[in-house]
Amino acid sequence: MLAKHSCRALALALAFTLPAAAQPVTEIVVQYPYGDVFKETHNRLVEEFAKTHPGIKVSFRAPYKDYEDATQRILREAVTGTTPDITFQGLNRVRALADKQVAAPLDDFIKAETDFEAQGFHKAMRDAGSIGGKVYGLPFAVSLPIAYFNLDLVKAAGGDPAALPTSWDGVISLAAKIQGLRPGVHGIAAEWPISGNWLFQALVFENGGNMMDAGETKVAFDDEAGRKAIGTLARLVTETKTPNISGNDMRTAFAAGQVGVLLTTTAYVNAFTRQIGDRFTMKTSLFPGLTQGLSRLPAGGNVMMITAASAEKRKAAWEVVKYWTGPRGGAAMVETTGYMAPNAKAADHLADFYKRNPNQYTALAQLPYLTNWYAFPGDNGLKITDVIKDHLQSVMDGKRTAQANEVLTEMARDTQALLPAGK
Repeated sequence: MLAKHSCRALALALAFTLPAAAQPVTEIVVQYPYGDVFKETHNRLVEEFAKTHPGIKVSFRAPYKDYEDATQRILREAVTGTTPDITFQGLNRVRALADKQVAAPLDDFIKAETDFEAQGFHKAMRDAGSIGGKVYGLPFAVSLPIAYFNLDLVKAAGGDPAALPTSWDGVISLAAKIQGLRPGVHGIAAEWPISGNWLFQALVFENGGNMMDAGETKVAFDDEAGRKAIGTLARLVTETKTPNISGNDMRTAFAAGQVGVLLTTTAYVNAFTRQIGDRFTMKTSLFPGLTQGLSRLPAGGNVMMITAASAEKRKAAWEVVKYWTGPRGGAAMVETTGYMAPNAKAADHLADFYKRNPNQYTALAQLPYLTNWYAFPGDNGLKITDVIKDHLQSVMDGKRTAQANEVLTEMARDTQALLPAGK
């Protein structure tokens, strides 16, 4: 009898000591772009998520290089059945994955949530990842193009750090003066090759233009707004001798104090702040040339999309997506990058963050100009991105700078030829 009771006691003891080890764990494999920007963010969120979701293990594949690489790889992996469970894709690539049925619609998950709106997942946030009335992704990080100024070089060139120029004429004039300060210093660098023709779209949109007409049947960026856009890029070459180097080299040169003005995404505010230290004073400012009532700026950034095959994996992946794009995930992302959080409740966790970090507030000041990052229809969307980039390269490297309008006409013609029949 004693032995029987001893066995029962042992069984009870084991029941209380083994569950943690015996509990089934679902692994969710995630892949995201721009490891240099987001590594700290994701590492922090993995640790926080594990504390409240012990049954889900989040692991990462090596980061995608950029958004084009992300889309190309996920489309190839969809054919071979080797996709990760969650993929981060550029906001302008939702259409491509939805059209190919690579990503799972999230509508049933959303309907099952009892307080989704109250958690900060407002309609505009859901719409950003929607195609054809279905939600295929939730945005994680949103960025806008801004200007970064090296105030030490601004002062050396006779500029006023308290009244930085906001017009293109003013910025280009100041950059030309900085250019002449000393050898090795560049007046301005614009990251025009950035993913998805994003900066070119910003230049078109700020002049009131569009990439295509309302019916998506004809290219529209070859109008007056487009001519102003490509003309601005040409001015950077002719008037400021802007360097024809990669985006990575531009950012490296700026952090080293060799560039007066850098035009790129808000994503690098946090990284620049760390890299620059006390080397010089950096200040962010509005993207040049904005006009109230006319200008728009494309929202850059990325969405989380579920590409897991099984129902079990999708259920676990949904918990990851909710946490990352929710209030806490959004706040952590803001604190570790320069992006804005799409989730309306993320601000509750940020408190005085923007007061302490005014350089990160600039993007928020541009929210009234926000519009969608345009994606061309059809199977040639990625190819069109490369065609536009190649044409712009001929302007930025000086080969056809003087023929910028002709380049624009040819760029529109080549883009139109790649659109679906009837477009």
